[in-house]
Amino acid sequence: MKLLFKLQSLKFLWTLKPPSRAFHGHRRLLSSDVYSQYESIRQGKQEIPKYFNFASDVLDKWSEIEKAGKRPSKPAFWWINGEGEEVKWSFEELGFLSRKVANVLTKECGLQKGDRLILILPRVPEWWLVKVACLRAGIVIIPGTSQLSAKDILYRLQASGAKCIVTTDKLAPAVDSVAPQCQLLKTKLVVSKGSREGWLNFTELYQNQSADHSCIKTRIQDPMIIFFTSGTTGSPKMTQHSQGSLGFRPLLRSPQCLNLLINTSYPLFWVFFIIFCLGLVFFFSCSIWYWLDLTASDMVWNTADTGWILTSIASFFDSWVFGSCIFIHNLPQTDSAVFLNTLCRFPIDILIGAPTLFRMLVQNDLSKYKFMNLKCCMSGGEPLNPEVMEQWKSQTGLDIYEVYGQTEMGIICSVFKGMKIKPGSMGKAAPLYDVQIIDKNANILPPGQQGEIAIRSKPIRPLGFFSEYVDNPKKTAETERGDFYVTGDRGTMDEEGYFHFIGRDDDIIISSGYRIGPFEVESALIEHPAVVETAVVSSPDPLRGEVVKAFVVLSPTFSSTDLKSLILELQDHVKKTTAPYKYPRKVEFVKELPKTVTGKIKRNELRDKEWGRI
Repeated sequence: MKLLFKLQSLKFLWTLKPPSRAFHGHRRLLSSDVYSQYESIRQGKQEIPKYFNFASDVLDKWSEIEKAGKRPSKPAFWWINGEGEEVKWSFEELGFLSRKVANVLTKECGLQKGDRLILILPRVPEWWLVKVACLRAGIVIIPGTSQLSAKDILYRLQASGAKCIVTTDKLAPAVDSVAPQCQLLKTKLVVSKGSREGWLNFTELYQNQSADHSCIKTRIQDPMIIFFTSGTTGSPKMTQHSQGSLGFRPLLRSPQCLNLLINTSYPLFWVFFIIFCLGLVFFFSCSIWYWLDLTASDMVWNTADTGWILTSIASFFDSWVFGSCIFIHNLPQTDSAVFLNTLCRFPIDILIGAPTLFRMLVQNDLSKYKFMNLKCCMSGGEPLNPEVMEQWKSQTGLDIYEVYGQTEMGIICSVFKGMKIKPGSMGKAAPLYDVQIIDKNANILPPGQQGEIAIRSKPIRPLGFFSEYVDNPKKTAETERGDFYVTGDRGTMDEEGYFHFIGRDDDIIISSGYRIGPFEVESALIEHPAVVETAVVSSPDPLRGEVVKAFVVLSPTFSSTDLKSLILELQDHVKKTTAPYKYPRKVEFVKELPKTVTGKIKRNELRDKEWGRI
């Protein structure tokens, strides 16, 4: 009680209004009816709720607002493809259809709260329906890219213990080839116009279901979604997020951890220290708000793959919190002309894409295109070349705002709207996160000094953090160093608090926004009889930023083989063995690989030579 009194007496530290340039510059954030309902929590007057479900507490609230005529007439979801098909849903229609799907999952498939479902669909409306339905039923969603191979699917099914999988005709054969090895898999749902033996037809089932479904009650710490994320060694890890870390997080813009202090037993020194620091941040920082500046009138087009966290954030949680319209163009391949014409034909306000997209678009004469509504462009997944930003700005008049994040954390840094843009910088720390550059001993480094990008995780773990690597406590613990979560990325911070990305501190390859672990590619290559030994590293590429390069030691029996043909054969082998985006676009044959005295391959040496650092 004494602690509570002291905290209340210091409450001014987090309820002080920031300078007017920050507060009034973000009036748009305050226009959301759903967002405004949580104002008392942001001000520290009320604790974070014990129970929260994004479907009932956000989407259904927007449906009510819509029915009352208090939301603009734009749809909540707008989907097109290259064949003239179009789908538009209001929040009310999204609720109606997703309840039918929730009944499919619980009644037809027998799934219960906490069961896991693997969702491997391209950018089709059913992806959004299944995801909302899982939230309603308390089912844990495991998204996957449509480029997964049978081997990838097998690993995910076995590691997760998923009881259901939802996919397309295209991937159904791959699932069937491995399903006998997955004893926990009970139900297979195919999104298809036709039927398939051993599969339930998703469309037929949900169309005939009742829309009478009561959303299940979920705690804010309950698991909600699991992403498989690549690592330097070993198979992908299961990164688990909760109802709070992805669903409730976008409703908080001020330092939410202050609300949690009241019920903690941390030493008083730490309580006062955190309150003081966060109070200063809140008062002086104009970046206390958010990476997406949205209202219910806005339309957001995010081009990331459905298997990645960015789509869950930008094309689901963070846009729908503000009642914005999510726009999707199901392009099988990115065609510059089609892409640019889409921006001209549809009232898209915000465009989010990987640097590869913008590098491709600036190759066109952009003066020929008049964008209908576009006013904000954002790029993430890897650093964007300053020259590309300049070209885009000179031809369109629009800036590109960079964002930086990870599967484990979501958005970590961003160039927020209204901030000064520094070419080559990924902006300032996102709300909720105290981002620092640290050394190997977890000491905070001064501005300008290179170190590892880290986020303070102690004494209080921010709400946006992932819960754990499922079934892997060792890997979970390894992410911590002192009081910080270590991202594995190296960078610097300048005097103004802007962060600059330098590179990975491990061997992860980030190509066109895709994270690729060398182990997965090497494992695929070593299965080929021509390969005795191999090492995979990143290599610079003008379009994709970096690509996969494989150094290969050949078997003597293949030494006289036509090497050009063999490269194509190895590339094709990797495409068939694992997800096609992981294949090595560059292959170099060597007599031997550099190794340490203990026999470990020196990937750092190969990578540094490739990038011209040695």
